Amino acid sequence: MDTAKETIAILGGTGDLGTGLAIRWSKAGHKIIIGSRTLEKAQSAVENLHKISPDTPADAMENSDAAAAGDIVVLTVPADHQLSTLEGVRAGLTGKILIDVTVPLVPPKVGTVQLPSEGSAGKRAQMLLGEDVMVVTAFQNIAAHLLQEDVKIECDVLVAGNKKAAREKVLELVTSAGMTGWHAGPIENSAAAEALTSILIQINRNTDLSHSGIKIVGQGDH
Repeated sequence: MDTAKETIAILGGTGDLGTGLAIRWSKAGHKIIIGSRTLEKAQSAVENLHKISPDTPADAMENSDAAAAGDIVVLTVPADHQLSTLEGVRAGLTGKILIDVTVPLVPPKVGTVQLPSEGSAGKRAQMLLGEDVMVVTAFQNIAAHLLQEDVKIECDVLVAGNKKAAREKVLELVTSAGMTGWHAGPIENSAAAEALTSILIQINRNTDLSHSGIKIVGQGDH
């Protein structure tokens, strides 16, 4: 499949993270669909996107229509709405890659790791959707509003999912969005990236850093 021709549907594209990914992937040549619970909310999100980035074209659709129309679907809703959103769009996800960026933060203690009983939000999504959908998790540690800016993001992206080919496709999208991604193994390993978000929040709170992130370092076999 020609990645430049793929249509990416961003469910919950009304928030900062969805908006930032839309901007970056549109610049890389992808067609963007913004999905929301209602068509009116999606249209409002596209209007807001155009205020931030007038040169970023995007179509507005209700979530289920967006999921059906997208070649790749991205979930960027708050953790409390993860399962209900997926329930409403699962018919349109069969055979597709779902990139889930859900972080199970539990206010007010967002600086404390509180993973769900399933082990991780990513695992929870895969259990709900079954093996006909390739759930891949990514972008949990990225400062959302930085995606909207023309800046280098000093944070690598851990990509977890049960199918290596699906992870490879998401790694391509990480690169096209201007970041470095790494294979992080099966969907169970999403727990590590999700938990890191609370740790990064604590680092930001307790140091003079902002937008702290992770970098994978090591020595190659030369």
